[in-house]
Amino acid sequence: MSTLSKNTPPKPIVTEAKKATAKPQQTFLFDRENYIWMLGGLALIFLGLFLMSGGKSANPNEFNYAEIYSFRRITLAPVLMMIGFGIEVYAIMKKPKETSATTQQ
Repeated sequence: MSTLSKNTPPKPIVTEAKKATAKPQQTFLFDRENYIWMLGGLALIFLGLFLMSGGKSANPNEFNYAEIYSFRRITLAPVLMMIGFGIEVYAIMKKPKETSATTQQ
């Protein structure tokens, strides 16, 4: 026999259903500002790659020293790429700002 009497009401199922439908607050790893910094870093990296490209000579038997070893390809493009990689590291390491929703939990 059951220890419950016949007059005992059943447990309310409504509270369990509410728990199942309640969605937890989703927090993202990065903030909008982080993504903006990431896009800026990627733009600098691609600009550096673009500045390094080219240098094809019209005559394959001719070597154009000034075009291959120019300031743009040897110095400017790698520096822009390194700055872009630095910005990417900063964007990943930067802490997102605390919002009121996360501080209330």
